[in-house]
Amino acid sequence: MVFLLISLIVLHLVSLAMLLIATLEKSWWVWTESEITDLWYNCLYDNATETWVCATTDESDWLQSVQALMVLSVVFSSLSFLVFLGQLFTVSRGGLFYFTGLCQAFAGFTDFAACLIFTFHRKEILNDPRDLSKGQFGYCFILAWVCVPLLVISGVLYVHLRKKQ
Repeated sequence: MVFLLISLIVLHLVSLAMLLIATLEKSWWVWTESEITDLWYNCLYDNATETWVCATTDESDWLQSVQALMVLSVVFSSLSFLVFLGQLFTVSRGGLFYFTGLCQAFAGFTDFAACLIFTFHRKEILNDPRDLSKGQFGYCFILAWVCVPLLVISGVLYVHLRKKQ
């Protein structure tokens, strides 16, 4: 039981860290090695100063929905972890962690929705006249997709977890 509990906590923290990186880091769409776009900024690498020069992205309804869903996912996953820590001390023996599991699973579903919207509406989100075949998905987008099953699996595990002592 202790091994399951520790494994679940580690899984939760790893998925939360990956979710934070996917939401805040700047690589959802890569045009070239020196030009990238994320949920918040369009960035160019300046070779003269060796720094990234970023400007805010053009707001579209699709982009705002992806931003909101990713932030909601982070909030629900964080809330889930805090509630779990509280429930460890307050739930009676034999109690289940339903609320924690539902929050974590909901974080996975909001992340899934954000990734789907970005996948199918990237032309409207990027709002760039260039051909999309000249770019590719960045590692943050892939990281967000990897988080989906991790969040849902940990949510299901929380629902089945019983407090022994």
